[in-house]
Amino acid sequence: MTTVKKPDNACVIVLGDIGRSPRMQYHVKSLLENNYTVDLVGTLESKPLAEISSNPNVRIHQMNQFPDSNLPTTLKYIFKAIWQTLSLWIALFSIRRSKFILCQNPPAVPTIIVCYLYCLITRCKFIIDWHNYTHTILAINASERSLIVRMTKFLESYFGSKANENFCVTKAMRDDLLQRWNITATVLYDRPPIKFQSISLVKKHELFMKLSQQYSEFLTTTADDFKSSGVLESTAFTQKLMNDEVKYKTNRPALLISSTSWTPDEDFNILLKVLEQYELTASEKPQHYPKLLCAITGKGPLKQFYSNLIAEKNWKFVSIIMPWLENEDYPLLLAAADLGVCLHWSSSGLDLPMKVVDMFGCGLPVCAINFKCLNELVQHGRNGFVFENSQELAQQISEWFYDFPNNVALTNIKDIFAKSLREFQLLRWAENWKNIALPLLK
Repeated sequence: MTTVKKPDNACVIVLGDIGRSPRMQYHVKSLLENNYTVDLVGTLESKPLAEISSNPNVRIHQMNQFPDSNLPTTLKYIFKAIWQTLSLWIALFSIRRSKFILCQNPPAVPTIIVCYLYCLITRCKFIIDWHNYTHTILAINASERSLIVRMTKFLESYFGSKANENFCVTKAMRDDLLQRWNITATVLYDRPPIKFQSISLVKKHELFMKLSQQYSEFLTTTADDFKSSGVLESTAFTQKLMNDEVKYKTNRPALLISSTSWTPDEDFNILLKVLEQYELTASEKPQHYPKLLCAITGKGPLKQFYSNLIAEKNWKFVSIIMPWLENEDYPLLLAAADLGVCLHWSSSGLDLPMKVVDMFGCGLPVCAINFKCLNELVQHGRNGFVFENSQELAQQISEWFYDFPNNVALTNIKDIFAKSLREFQLLRWAENWKNIALPLLK
C-alpha cells in the first residue's frame, strides 16, 4: 500500500499589494502545483489571481496598509517601517510552521530583517527573491548620501547576506550581488505563464466588443457599417459577418499599449512627447498614418498626475485610455495590440521589466528604453526595438505604423520578430521554475 506524502508548508511574503506582485503569485502557483501548502502574507489592494484566492491550500494573511499621512518624507518612512514591522510580526505568528520563508526584495526594510529573525527563532529556511535594490529606489527621490539611503543600504546588505538561498532576476544582478555583498544567487528569469499567448482574430473581436461597452474608442466609427451587406457586429478594429467570419477593417486604427505601475522609475513624459509628434506627423500625412489608440494600463501613485496631463490634449489622430483591466483581459489586450512600449529603466540597472516578458509571451514586439542589462531580454532588431530618448522612440513608432497595416518594407523585420517571439514562447514560467527553483527549495 502506497502512502501519499503530506504536503510541506511554505510561506510567501509580499510587503505590498499581492494582486500587483505577479512574480510572487507565480511562485505561489508553482508551489501549489508541486505539493506545497502556502501561507501568503501581504496587502489586498487588488484581487490576487483566481487560482490562488480560490485554492483551499492557500491561506492569505492580510496586512493592514499604512494610513495616508502628510508627514515629512523621512518621518513617514520611519513610521511606515515601524507599522509594517509590527504588522508583519503579527502575520508571521499566525501562520503554520513552514519549511521556508520566501520573501521579495524590495522592500528590504523591514521585510528581510523581520523574516531573518523569524527564521532564526523558528529554524526554518530563509530565502530572498531579489527583484531590485531598495536603496537604489529610495535614491531616485533622495541623495545617495542621505542617511535614510545609507542606512537602508547597510541593512539590505547585512541581512540580505543572511539568507540561506537567493533568487534574482538577471545575470547582471547575480554578478553584482556576488561582487558587492558576497551573496550567491541563482538566476530565475521571469517567464510568461501560459495565459500570455497569441490569440485568434475572433478572440480579439470579442475583447474589442467587451471593451467598447466601457471605452468609446473601441466603438465603430463608420456610420455605414451595418448598412453594408452581411455585417453582424462591428468595432473600430474588426467586423463579424453574418456567417461568423471575423475580419479586420481595412481602415482600422493602430493599437499601441504600455503597462506601468505609475512610479518615478518610468517617465511617461517621454511617451507623451512621442504621441504629440505622431499627431503632427499624421496630420501632415493622413494618407500614410492611421489613427492611433494608446492604452496605458496599471495603477500607481502618479496615475492621476498623468491623467490630468492627458485630459488637456485635444488630438485628432491620437487617443489615450488608461484602463485597469480584469486579470483575464490584460493578456488578451496585449495579444490584440500592434506594438508595445516599455519605459521602465530600472533604478539599479539590474532588473528586467516583467511587462516586456508578458508582451513577448503574447507575441507582441516591444519598443523598450535602454539600460544596463536590457539586452538579457530585448535585442534590438531581433525581438523588438531599443531606444535611448523620445526622438528615437518617435522614429520607431513612425516607421512601424507607416502605411499600416500593409507596409511591405517591414515584412522582413516582422518575420524576424515573429520567429524570435515564437522561440521565446516555448519556455513558460512553470517549466522554468520547476527546473531551476524547485531543486533549491527541496
